Amino acid sequence: MNTVLTKGSRWMRICDHLAQTGAPAFRFRQLITAWQSSTAETFADVHALPASLRADLAEQFGPRLHPLTPLEVQRDEQVEKVLFASDSGARIETVVSHYRAGWDSMCISSQAGCGLGCTFCATGAVGLVRNLTADEIVAQVMHPHWTREGLPRPASVAFMGMGEPLANPYVFDALTLLTDAGYAGMSARRVTVSTVGFAPNLARLVDEHPQVTITLSVHSPFTQERARIIPLEERFPLTWNLDILDRHAATNRRKVYLAYLLIADVNESDEHLAVLAELVHARSRPELFHVSVIRYNEAVGAAPEYRTPSSNRVDDFVRGLTVRGVHATRRRQFGTGIDAACGQLHGKYLAATPSVAAPIDTELIPVTPVHS
Repeated sequence: MNTVLTKGSRWMRICDHLAQTGAPAFRFRQLITAWQSSTAETFADVHALPASLRADLAEQFGPRLHPLTPLEVQRDEQVEKVLFASDSGARIETVVSHYRAGWDSMCISSQAGCGLGCTFCATGAVGLVRNLTADEIVAQVMHPHWTREGLPRPASVAFMGMGEPLANPYVFDALTLLTDAGYAGMSARRVTVSTVGFAPNLARLVDEHPQVTITLSVHSPFTQERARIIPLEERFPLTWNLDILDRHAATNRRKVYLAYLLIADVNESDEHLAVLAELVHARSRPELFHVSVIRYNEAVGAAPEYRTPSSNRVDDFVRGLTVRGVHATRRRQFGTGIDAACGQLHGKYLAATPSVAAPIDTELIPVTPVHS
């Protein structure tokens, strides 16, 4: 089991400490079991361990099992957003969406802030503070905050919060911990990684975690325009990322999601629609590519000239893709009553100034009620 622990991680340091103190190997297993239960918040809560060992672990590693503390919570009818503080002082946003069908999806962050400067994103205005560790990423999922009221752990998890997941090498360790049966034990197919196109690590992702669901942000089929929206296009072009996903779809027979953020008077024209459809049909397995159309909502830090398209235009765009033989749906969005766009609660906390509430993207994972 310990082979999935990464060198330098908190769990590895705890495991090593237990071995050095002569504690039996099963003590670490008892500790992990308590952590998996999502009810124990501190070492003192792990009553399976002797009191002396609990006290020793608290002295060595601090009192809490998780390296995150809830700092601020916002809720509306279907969304709960938490701003966590890490032990190092970083601020991390995590969102859970509650669906009326009875299941929950969680949107987690991979970085504190983001340094890629995408012009549609509130997190880009924060800038990159640092990469989150694997422990901090996984703690967002396993934190007792979510199960304190007896609710089940969310059925699916998406790396769609703050940061570019594939720019953080610790995400690979986090994916291992999330999907390893000895730790979080989630199905890889219930985990989505959303990327704006960090091609070298996208290739690594499909190699090391082929069952994880992948969403690639497209936002424009035209190179120069996409580079204005997603500056990373200049380093890792959309064509490079699509080539990787082509091979992934053909080899692993996994559906791939292409996110398309529809911005009024920017990327919503009939020409955009036609070229996007051509882009999908150029894939080796176009039937395995699904376009998720998202209605842009204004957010602090995004380009001030960007505007929200009409709801009818979003529906027309989806319909236009469908009649051209492309699998496409409109992404459902919740959270209009809170600061639910990625980076907004973080920025509000830091700047202590009002921010514009915008919905969080909540079609996170191919859970059975949403995708077949």
